[in-house]
Amino acid sequence: MYVPRHFSIDDHAHMVAFMRRNGFALLTTCTETGPFVSHLPLLHVDSGGQGKLIGHMARANPQWRHFEQGKEALVVFWGPHAYISPGWYDTPNQVPTWNYETVHAYGTPRLVEDSAGALEILRRLVGTYESGFAQPWQMEALPAGLAEGMTRGIVAFEIEIARLEGKAKLSQNKTVKDRENAASMLESLGGEDNRRTAALMRATI
Repeated sequence: MYVPRHFSIDDHAHMVAFMRRNGFALLTTCTETGPFVSHLPLLHVDSGGQGKLIGHMARANPQWRHFEQGKEALVVFWGPHAYISPGWYDTPNQVPTWNYETVHAYGTPRLVEDSAGALEILRRLVGTYESGFAQPWQMEALPAGLAEGMTRGIVAFEIEIARLEGKAKLSQNKTVKDRENAASMLESLGGEDNRRTAALMRATI
């Protein structure tokens, strides 16, 4: 990923928090015919070092067979993003751009082939995404044996993270006044992405 120095994220804790907030990711593997991508919810868990990502995909998805090659995969996490108009700046002769934040994680996927390990990954994912609900659903609500049987239709995996790249392109290369103007315009336009991008921009001022 192209990351100019003023847009680089070097804080490991910041990147981990970002991945946990924005867990719906792109998993990309390389094949002889080109890249292959799946859109999947992935969960970052501590495991020493950079941590690891855990998740699962449908067994009918051919991507898991790419893991057998032992090649590095790329996982892309992204957050809010927004168009920035040069008309919002006081500084003349600027051009349009797009502001965003992203984290790229690299590592070699490994299949979790035992049923107990797959069930544990499912429980952790369910526990994470149900945790904000007043009455969270639990896998134990399923009839006995159903969850175990359903694991035959999925493939669980983990990716020990070898390296992370983080990029926050939030107009840090503009004047404070121009950044404030752009953030204010995003807020006035409304919409979740615009408001969240404006908040990220203000955090860098």
